Amino acid sequence: MDEDLARMTREQLIDEVATLRRGIRAHRDSSLHELCWHHPALWGLLPERTDPVPVVPQWPDFLTGCIRYRQSLDEQAPHAPRVNAPYEAQRDPGGSPPGSSHEG
Repeated sequence: MDEDLARMTREQLIDEVATLRRGIRAHRDSSLHELCWHHPALWGLLPERTDPVPVVPQWPDFLTGCIRYRQSLDEQAPHAPRVNAPYEAQRDPGGSPPGSSHEG
């Protein structure tokens, strides 16, 4: 799957690593409601050009997953700041408008 790496020059590999690091940092630095978005821009950093369609749970199960994810933040990041920030409709990092099929 990653055969292209063997054909890259040292400079190309360094550029590739820098690009991947930028993408990972952008995802890592997500905060507030950005944490819940579908992230095709991150996956687009991979060389294979696919457009996978995610399997999306029905609403009740999806919301249960959202609640569990938020609970995991309490467990894994108990000292992270908490805010009362209302959701503000903006475009998600993947470019889909809120309310589209990519919202989570």
